[in-house]
Amino acid sequence: MYDGFFNTPASMPLLSNARTRSISAENPTGEKGAGALATTGTGEKPARNLGKGWKVSPCVEVAPGGVVVLADIEGPGAIQSIWMAGYVGRDSILRFYWDYQETPSVECPQSDFFGCGWFDNDRTVTGSNFSQLCSQMVCVNPNKGLSCFWVMPFKKRCRITAENRAKEPRVLYYQINYVLTELPDEIGYFHAQFRRVNPLPYKEDYVILDGVSGKGQYVGTALSVGLNGLGMWWGEGEIKFYMDGDKQFPTICGTGTEDYFCGSYDFEDPVTHDRYVAFTTPYAGLPQVITPDKLYNSQFRFGMYRWHIPDPIWFESELRVTVQALGWRKDFRYLPLQDDIASVAYWYQTLPTAPFPAL
Repeated sequence: MYDGFFNTPASMPLLSNARTRSISAENPTGEKGAGALATTGTGEKPARNLGKGWKVSPCVEVAPGGVVVLADIEGPGAIQSIWMAGYVGRDSILRFYWDYQETPSVECPQSDFFGCGWFDNDRTVTGSNFSQLCSQMVCVNPNKGLSCFWVMPFKKRCRITAENRAKEPRVLYYQINYVLTELPDEIGYFHAQFRRVNPLPYKEDYVILDGVSGKGQYVGTALSVGLNGLGMWWGEGEIKFYMDGDKQFPTICGTGTEDYFCGSYDFEDPVTHDRYVAFTTPYAGLPQVITPDKLYNSQFRFGMYRWHIPDPIWFESELRVTVQALGWRKDFRYLPLQDDIASVAYWYQTLPTAPFPAL
């Protein structure tokens, strides 16, 4: 019998014994027949004349410095999609724990996890203008609706939390859709890790991921770059994958940052050559181009993604991923840059999860 935890167009006609469930503020446990039962919540005032079943608890409020449990599910099963709205930004920290581990396998600011690292709807200083992202695995839609479609299987337990690092309460809307079903023995567990360096030390590679121990596949990168310089192109740096014993030199070496994200020649307008061109596609894109003035000017900010869905990077025991920040000097020599760089690495691997660096 088809297990139903992962669908493709070819598998959709197949029947399964899998059971679909969904968690939200209106059904925080995901139990069958337990939705829309709230009598108190963030919507109780507008629903005061309607009563139970009428949007009494559409969202949660997370206190300053507080942590809320969004999901606590007994397996086996798999998360199939997640939607969020409300506050969007780096003050909200998401953590996912698999199979009773105390170490999170996902630890990431909410905005970066959904590929819109520069977005913060409480701060205009970061250039929080809305940028739509349309891809196979992540969507950012009007108005600040965040969705992801990474399949996240778990054999024993899934626990998801949200921390509020702000000094004021944050409102969070969420829907976590999942399936309860038997899983094959050879599954890997979903991981996502955030890192940020500002400024990047001179002539140092930026580390996207390190310390991975286990067998798995690397499936995606989200990168946010903020320029700390004037009048320069920033994307000559090569992305490198060191795997399974590689030391000084990698097995996989790209040809440039915009090349890895499936663009070319500085993401320039091919006709006017005076602006960057934002784009989104199923597996790669540059959805965020925050422009202070002109092409190559100071304090530009860029957000991009690359999903390795048709072309995952498999590793047997360990993985390290880096990218160089590299521009040009006026005499046609490379110039190592010292920009503000943040990233999220996405991968699947066997457990246990090695502890992440301090967030």
